[in-house]
Amino acid sequence: MNAKQAARYSRQLILPEVGTEGQSALLNSSVSVVGCGATGSMILNLLARAGVGELTIIDRDFIELTNLQRQVLFDEGDLEQPKALVAADKVRRANSDVVIHAVVKDLNPNNAEAILGQQDLIVDGTDNMETRFLVNDVCAKHEVRWVYCGAVGTHGMVMPIVPHITPCFRCFLPDIPPQGVLQTCDIAGVLNTTTAIMASIATTEALRILLGKSAPDDTQLIIYDAWEQTLQKMSVYKNPSCPCCAHSNFEFLDAKKGDMVTTLCGRDAVQVTPARESAIKLNELAGNLDRVGSVKHNEYTLLFKDPHTGYEMTLFRDGRAIIRGTRDLEAAKSIYARYVAK
Repeated sequence: MNAKQAARYSRQLILPEVGTEGQSALLNSSVSVVGCGATGSMILNLLARAGVGELTIIDRDFIELTNLQRQVLFDEGDLEQPKALVAADKVRRANSDVVIHAVVKDLNPNNAEAILGQQDLIVDGTDNMETRFLVNDVCAKHEVRWVYCGAVGTHGMVMPIVPHITPCFRCFLPDIPPQGVLQTCDIAGVLNTTTAIMASIATTEALRILLGKSAPDDTQLIIYDAWEQTLQKMSVYKNPSCPCCAHSNFEFLDAKKGDMVTTLCGRDAVQVTPARESAIKLNELAGNLDRVGSVKHNEYTLLFKDPHTGYEMTLFRDGRAIIRGTRDLEAAKSIYARYVAK
């Protein structure tokens, strides 16, 4: 540790929970944060400021006005920009010594192992269960530790997961609940202090794991309600019949690989992800689409409004698109095929 680092982390170095040895461990750690929304952006910010040496942020989305109420890394000048790229830039300004990788992709069975399989730790900043089950599969298969974190309304939950030692996510929640059962921020709303608190708890759990200070033999789900100011801990136990950690059945990771068309959680939108990435020349496509409808584009995304249906399409450079204004998978595929697919 050099003199600059010793000065930057001086308040952590005097903590008995961290110390010089612990800080060195953090500086040599690599962590991925999946999702850069309200919890993910806060987690990324805190990990960088704590001195985790290498951080990867994976997010498929772009910044919208509704995000600014709780996603503290972003401001009005960042609207319509990819979250991962903006977040990486903001965090570099806070700690230029940290190596930060921004991945503007949808995490899916086609790429999850390549992106996440070699990390020391993964922290959950996502907003949907399907991605969490996929992360759980990758972590179980590659023996990567991770921290589950979720928040909606005024409450949230956090649970640390260490393969072969603690229960996995499917021990806690065996299957994805049916649509409409779980609340989403778009339906139930979310208090911005809730996401900040849950992100702080999740980051603390991540630091404890990286520092070897966690006690995984007694895994507990942390449940906090920011409005009522109540905190509960619920013990979670390994399921000897768990399809994932007991039987190595990675059904979410081994799902059929190909073009993926999925509705986005709590949003009137559908995501279309091609099986193979293809570099899209956004400026050229914008010139073609300008003759058809309303187009705006920058270096990273293209926003197009179809005059016939009223649907809006946000296209990313890797060929992925989000179609807003519909939850009809076939309609979204049709829009994509009409204006993007060759």
